[in-house]
Amino acid sequence: MAINITMPALSPTMEEGTLARWMVKPGDTISSGDVIAEIETDKATMEVEAVDEGTIAKILVDAGTEGVKVNSVIALLAEEGEDPDEIEAPADTGAADDDSADAKDDEPKSESAESSPSKEQKPKESDPDRTTGKGETAQKPREAEGKDLTKELEGTPPKLADVGSGKDRIKASPLARRIAALRDIDLSTLEGSGPRGRIVKADVEAAEPGQKKSAQDTTKGDTPAAAPQAPDGLILPQVLDDRVYDPESYELKPLDGMRKTVAKRLTQSFMQVPHFPLNVDIKLDKLLASRADINEAAPEGVKISVNDMLIKASALALMSEPDCNASFTDKGIAYHKSAHISVAVAIDGGLITPVIRDAQTKGLATISREMKDLATRARERKLKPQEYAGGTFSISNLGMFGIKSFGSIINQPEGMILSVGAGEKRPVVDESGEIVPATVMTVTLSCDHRVIGGAEGAKWLAAFKRYVEHPQSMLL
Repeated sequence: MAINITMPALSPTMEEGTLARWMVKPGDTISSGDVIAEIETDKATMEVEAVDEGTIAKILVDAGTEGVKVNSVIALLAEEGEDPDEIEAPADTGAADDDSADAKDDEPKSESAESSPSKEQKPKESDPDRTTGKGETAQKPREAEGKDLTKELEGTPPKLADVGSGKDRIKASPLARRIAALRDIDLSTLEGSGPRGRIVKADVEAAEPGQKKSAQDTTKGDTPAAAPQAPDGLILPQVLDDRVYDPESYELKPLDGMRKTVAKRLTQSFMQVPHFPLNVDIKLDKLLASRADINEAAPEGVKISVNDMLIKASALALMSEPDCNASFTDKGIAYHKSAHISVAVAIDGGLITPVIRDAQTKGLATISREMKDLATRARERKLKPQEYAGGTFSISNLGMFGIKSFGSIINQPEGMILSVGAGEKRPVVDESGEIVPATVMTVTLSCDHRVIGGAEGAKWLAAFKRYVEHPQSMLL
């Protein structure tokens, strides 16, 4: 009985990934624990280990394939005594539709191919869960939570005639739908020449632009369906229309998995979470002096940054104001007992937020070492899922770019995010009433109003300011 090797879920929120590289080929003998593939998620590239032993019979998903669904079969493993050549592949590997798939549907079929009925191949019974990601918290594949929105976020939104289900649903390839939308062609007026009457590219190209239903057809049936709504509150993508932008005037870079995920999650957060900002100016002179003294006395290889000290101050402020260390959930408000600080790190193609766990209990040297390691591996896309998930509060620092102040979108399910601006010399009034120069930075705290009120947010900012302006208090 052949064993299915399936696409693993490498994190709780993973719905699909890219099969970056195969480490084995058909005919190779493998044992449990052998690395068989590399999977690229929206955040990292991870190795996948075999769970069973046997001979690789078939590779069903090619290296480089994007949008491979979690739990879809990517390869078949022959057990002892089985002939790999006699093992049949399943009909569907679960890879996401793309233009290359459309192209296959759109290719003209030969007469012999059309006249001879295709044989349906039924996969042999096999165990469903046979792979695991490498690492301490790796888990067997399971159904991803939530709805897969990838297809709804890509390409052109369907026209009214394209929407439907069951018998009323129009069968058309995604490529055909996109061309029809651009040319203002009603798909319900076309007859498909593809498999099982599916409308393909050639059918749309043969139709006249602007082809609509006849007046008789449009009067039949019930009231026209409502316009398609964006899934889960997301905005449907803007159509890239050649009539607006000359194709020669831009270079199109396809969205990778990370950019799609960032776009989806930040849009969800911005639309679903009632944000409100609070900002305050904080003097940095004492913190900068303390940092210089610490680095001068620190052992070789230890160099504390301003951001390291802000991480520590944020964690201590959360402990001082525990009502702010909270998340809004469907079951109620979760008040976290420890401060897990997510720190935004810019990487090629997006950003990621590695987490300093239990930051309130760690010294500055430990925070500095962990942050350097996490940031380095984040840029290499080598973080494990548990290293960028589970934060309770986020920090985004653009001060190094000279940004004076800005606001950030909350990193759900966290309740707050702190945006840190640049430290700059400003005139301030000291305790004696004299105007003196000081190094001042502006920070903006974005809060989830479902969890945190204005007074709670203000108390947290006051505590954070106290720790930054009097850094010796972090030692108490």
